[in-house]
Amino acid sequence: MSAVRSCPGLYCGRTQLEDGSWSDCGACPRGYRTNTSSYCVPCADEPTLYDWQYLGFMVLLPLVLHWFFIDMVAVAKGKSSILAQHICAFAEVLFGTLAALLVLPPKGTMFLYVCSPEALSDWYTLLHNPQPDYKEILHCTQEAVYPLYTIVLLIYAFSLLMTVTVRPWVVTWNAPNPGKKAIYCALYFYPILVLIHTVAAGLIYCSFPYIIIIISMMTSASHFSIKIDQSAPALLLSSITNTRNLIILLGHWLIHAYGIISLTGFKELWYLSLVPAPAMFYILTAQFTDPMKIHND
Repeated sequence: MSAVRSCPGLYCGRTQLEDGSWSDCGACPRGYRTNTSSYCVPCADEPTLYDWQYLGFMVLLPLVLHWFFIDMVAVAKGKSSILAQHICAFAEVLFGTLAALLVLPPKGTMFLYVCSPEALSDWYTLLHNPQPDYKEILHCTQEAVYPLYTIVLLIYAFSLLMTVTVRPWVVTWNAPNPGKKAIYCALYFYPILVLIHTVAAGLIYCSFPYIIIIISMMTSASHFSIKIDQSAPALLLSSITNTRNLIILLGHWLIHAYGIISLTGFKELWYLSLVPAPAMFYILTAQFTDPMKIHND
């Protein structure tokens, strides 16, 4: 490989032509990124644990939203119908994820070849097109984190396709006209998730463990706050004896644990002992924050 002149900017590179020469500086083809010598090299790294955890978080978002809206707006006449929709939502996201993995290299497998992110700027190559000698801008926009950016869009597209083709049959089969609103909600939140990912994918990648931990604490507190009786025994008893409350509480704990593991990378597992802490803190202190007591004082 003969030496060639380095390209300007962070992401401009040269690709090797059929005759063995090198192209002018520009954007690398899809599935490639430039190295320190300005050569476009294929993305052949294995995803790190953090990469898989990031993808897991992006998959959890639509799944949790599906379950939330099914539970909130599904008009079903029995628990079996709502349970069937929960299972269907899980299958939609699962098969959407599997389909996205199968169509990306190496095709037909559950593995991925990636270009691991090295800096926040890798997610926003559009903002780093160089302007040599302050003249014409050299456009080198590319997916430097291939395929961590596009795979999320593929997962959402396949999952939404599953939702609009499979869920109506499940809804119709269980009861007359239940759960239509949950499908409509999916038609709204998927485009919103795509928009958020398109704009803030890099920021989410760098901060998703903190996002998980903060949101799980907030939603746990909001779950307890809607209870009429805010005494510690009542909150504790309702969390244990009520099946729905117990499932919601365990779900919060699992998500909270996922955030802690994503943050520590299995290095400080003793932090998992803090998973019940937000719920226990709310239960033990709720009686001291009763607005009626504050008003009376």
